Amino acid sequence: MQFGIFTIGDVTVDPTTGKAPTENERIKATVEIAKKAEEVGLDVFATGQHHNPPFVAPANPPVLLANIAAQTEKLILSTATTLITTTDPVRIAEDYAYLQHLADGRVDLTMGRGNTGPVYPWFGKDIRQGIPLAIENYALLHKLWREEDVDWSGRFRTPLHQFTATPRPLDNVPPFVWHGSIRSPEIAEQAAFYGDGFFHNNIFWNKEHTERLVKLYRERYEHYGHGKAHQAIVGLGGQVYMAKNSQDAIKEFRPYFDHAPVYGGGPSLEDFMEQTPLTVGTPEQVIEKTLSFRDYAGDYQRQLFLIDHAGLPLQKVLEQIELLGEEVVPVLRKEFAIGRPDDVPNAPVHGDAKKETVNLPQK
Repeated sequence: MQFGIFTIGDVTVDPTTGKAPTENERIKATVEIAKKAEEVGLDVFATGQHHNPPFVAPANPPVLLANIAAQTEKLILSTATTLITTTDPVRIAEDYAYLQHLADGRVDLTMGRGNTGPVYPWFGKDIRQGIPLAIENYALLHKLWREEDVDWSGRFRTPLHQFTATPRPLDNVPPFVWHGSIRSPEIAEQAAFYGDGFFHNNIFWNKEHTERLVKLYRERYEHYGHGKAHQAIVGLGGQVYMAKNSQDAIKEFRPYFDHAPVYGGGPSLEDFMEQTPLTVGTPEQVIEKTLSFRDYAGDYQRQLFLIDHAGLPLQKVLEQIELLGEEVVPVLRKEFAIGRPDDVPNAPVHGDAKKETVNLPQK
């Protein structure tokens, strides 16, 4: 099972100091965060894609991920998410194949529609067509990574005639794709249709909602003949903040929660902790809460944590990553392995897919 962190790249005022990092400071801090994740033994670093303040998560994530690839050796570099609705599929196909080569295959993607409505008209799109855009654009991307001399026409972009995306995917193996959604059954269906992964970023939702959407994906994955329902490839999100005792954790995190761009102004910290995967407490409490995800999502393959949101200073974020790597993830790895059926696959990685390609029978 893979464990890692993701960032949405917000530039937020630290409510305890009244200061916000500059964009340059936040971008450079993101690189340090990713390097720390590898240092403590985490598997994955993922970045969001945004085009608007208060975010500096890259409009073109491969730029950031290529920089991180040059400074790491094992870390899987991913997105959270790639905006499949407002980013041209040809650009996605070429940019991420290029990143694959630079990172020696340590790349996968999470496709998503995003949650910022104004982005659509900025790129000449209609938010009311969000689902059809996601479905059509991914169909083209899937084809571009697997075929050359592509002929294609659709509703939302100009046709292609005998087009070949370059560079070709590394070792002729396209990056593995997760389809990210927190509310749309159509996206769970899309992931199942292709036999891709389904990433449910459940930081806002109660377990009953997550259970229903993951169950739908698993059922449809089996329906399309990719394997048994329990073998489907599932990823989950979550957010944690830790201290040696729970009272200190809550006291330290409360001002950040109350003023966060995502959480602020909504339910209380206590309500959010009770109703969603948000865990503020000791490492032991984070372990207990995270292990409970399997009760309603089944045996899954990837767990990502949001660590750096809401104005938390870099040093505090690095300390949180150390706690994850030293006290939380080693226990989770052992506990999640207990009782896991032998036929539940691991999250796909490039090396495994390359071997399968090489060993295909010759026609």
